[in-house]
Formats: sequence, structure tokens, C-alpha cells
Amino acid sequence: MTIIDAMNPPPPRPAPQLPPESIWLRAARHPLLWPLVTLALILAVNASLNPGLWHLQWRNGHLYGSLIDIVNRAAPLAIVALGLTLVIATRGIDISVGAVVAISGAVAALLMGNESAMVDGSFTHLSRLPLGVVILGALAAGALCGAWNGLLIARAGLQPIITTLIMMLAGRGAAQLLTGGQILAIGYTPYFTIGSGFLLGLPVAALIALAVWGGMTLMLERSALGLFIRAIGINPRAARVAGVRARTITICVYAFCGLCAGIAGVIVSSNVKSADGNNAGLLMELDAILAVTIGGTLLTGGRFTLAGTVIGALIIQTLTSTIYAIGVPPEINLVVKAVVVFAVMLLQSAEFRRQVRALAIRPAAGGPR
Repeated sequence: MTIIDAMNPPPPRPAPQLPPESIWLRAARHPLLWPLVTLALILAVNASLNPGLWHLQWRNGHLYGSLIDIVNRAAPLAIVALGLTLVIATRGIDISVGAVVAISGAVAALLMGNESAMVDGSFTHLSRLPLGVVILGALAAGALCGAWNGLLIARAGLQPIITTLIMMLAGRGAAQLLTGGQILAIGYTPYFTIGSGFLLGLPVAALIALAVWGGMTLMLERSALGLFIRAIGINPRAARVAGVRARTITICVYAFCGLCAGIAGVIVSSNVKSADGNNAGLLMELDAILAVTIGGTLLTGGRFTLAGTVIGALIIQTLTSTIYAIGVPPEINLVVKAVVVFAVMLLQSAEFRRQVRALAIRPAAGGPR
């Protein structure tokens, strides 16, 4: 090599360009792929048993159909699961949301009372307090229950599973005390609009769930709160060292989860026109956890998806409707649901898919050449 060659080295070779990743490969790695595939398969099975599943009709200014019923009935579960998503994202858990649903419904019934008066020659049920005050009281009860959980976890250092287990037991007992162990009938007609009414032709409950989902998406995506929640879920100690107010955020997250349970309690009590401290929200916490995990949120914290949670709630409700359409006996409904959810979780597991792929390739590699 001459001096001139050393002073003028050849230009570096361009790095080899990898072939562009196909759309199918990118779609296969998307966290919402398997939840959407599962929902589509369950809807297809339901449609094969119920030919009118896709039929929608406009009647009396409202949209009716089996799909509308599924979305409407999934609304309370979706709201509870959305609140629970943030709790799980911070490495927590809340198994008391079902009891909080019962508490908020009981508080709403007590605030309304069961008074009636003669109006236009007929008896009409009245409310002791304005409807807005009743709803705020019920939501405040749910938020206080969640905030209490958050205080015990963030300040007293109790384990989330133990703290919320205590609230689940105490909350269910409190709901039964508020209702006197009876089913409190609700007769105030304007209150029924929340659970079974329509607005612009669509169910009010579904619109409330959509508003909660949209508000949470804006709050988490347009601010640093979503990043803080992910940081707490990945490493709480490192988040505190970095200046994140982990304890305050944890308390607020649990309070918001209780608020979501309170909203669901108002919807449920409005839909059934009563407050039942024994059965309202029973086992809803299990369905909510399933909806969150099916949607792709990690139970170890750090990664969450609100859209996946909504899809998970629709999967749970669609599966329930499909089980009823098949005619499965009620005593084995939970078994069928557990089997389907178990299969979905296996399909979502990257490790399980890797092992299946390895087992499929190994016999081919060891065969005759």
C-alpha cells in the first residue's frame, strides 16, 4: 500500500440491507392478534348456531340485535377490567372489585330510597336525592374502597392479594349490611336509563364504557402517566429513585379501579332495577382478571393494553352467550369457559408456541434422508 493509498482509503462498503419484514410477520407479532382471532372464532361458532347473530334492526329509534346485546352486557365487565388493567400494570391485583360493585349499587339504592307519590292519578316512585347526587355518592363509595386498598398497599406495605382479599370479604359483608340481607327494589324510572336506556340509538351502558376507554387512552397516551405506570410495574424501586411518585400513583390507580367498579355497580343495579348485596358482582373479579390477561396485559406488570382488555371483555361475554346458545348445562358453564380461556392463554404464550414448533420440526429432522 502506497502513501497515497493510505491517505485516500476506499469508501466503506454499505451495510447489507435486510429484506423488509412482511406485513404478515408484523401482524403475527402484534399483541392483539390472538385476542382478535379468538373473538372472531367464537363469533363464528355463535353465528353457526344463531343465524340471526349479524342481523341488526332499527326499531323505535334504537338499534337492536344479538351483537348489541353482547356489547351492552359486556360493558360493566369492560369498565371493571379497564380499571383493573392499571392495577395489574403496577404489579398489583384487586380481587375486591366484585364486592365494590355490590357496595356502590347498595349505596345508590339507599340514597334513592323507595318513596312514591300520586302523580296524574297514579303512584310514581321518587328519589329522596337528585339523581346526580345519587350517582356521585355511589361512585364515591367505590373510589373510597379502592383508595383504602391503595393506602394499605402503598403506605402500610401490605401485599395486594391480602389487602384486596380483606376488602372482598369485608365489602361483601358491608353490602349485605346496607341492604339488610335483602334485595332492595329500585323504582325510580330515570335511574333505569343508565343500564337499559339508549342514547342516539345506542345503549347508554356501552357508551359509558366507550367513554371510560377513550378517557383512559387520552390520559395515558397524551401524558407521562402511562410511562410512570409502566416504570412502576417494571421496577418500583428504580422508578422511585428516578423521581416517580410511585406510592402516590399506586394509591390513585387503586382508587381509580374502585371508581370503575362503582360505575359498573351503578350500571348493574340500574339494569336489574335492584341492589343485591349477595349476588351483585359475584365472581366478576375473576372474569375481569381473565379479560385483562386475555387482552395481553402481563400479570408481572410493566406492559398493558387497554384495547386488548376491551377485546378480552367481549371475548368473555361472547363466550358466555355462545355457551348458552349451544345449550351447555349451567352446572358445567364455568368448566367450558375455563377450558377455552386456558387454550387462548396457551396460544398467546410465545414459549409454548416455540416448544410446539420445536416438536414439529424435530421428527422431520430425524426422519429418513
